[in-house]
Amino acid sequence: QVQLVESGGGLVQAGGSLRLSCAAAGSIFSISTMGWYRQAPGKQRELVATITRGHSTNYADSVKGRFTISRDNAKNTVYLQMNSLKPEDTAVYYCNAYVRSSVSQGSLEVWGQGTLVTVSS
Repeated sequence: QVQLVESGGGLVQAGGSLRLSCAAAGSIFSISTMGWYRQAPGKQRELVATITRGHSTNYADSVKGRFTISRDNAKNTVYLQMNSLKPEDTAVYYCNAYVRSSVSQGSLEVWGQGTLVTVSS
């Protein structure tokens, strides 16, 4: 079984920065795409950014130029550096990963428990 453990959320003023981390733990053979999603109150969960094992990245238009996703494959960890934060970035941020637990198994999608980011105006 694989778990994703997020950290780094909190309260920040508009214009400030936060860095989220997400570490995968458990039975891991390999991890392909990792990503961050967010869900604001009363809204659907949406993509923030994804990164492949080869470090190719994809961003939502709303965060391009402000957020940076990165990963450390040796540590099975993905990061989200968030700069120039806006009140509309307030949401619960969820880590996501596609994990193979053994060479004979396919990838399973795993979600973290979420971490709250609140941006005050």
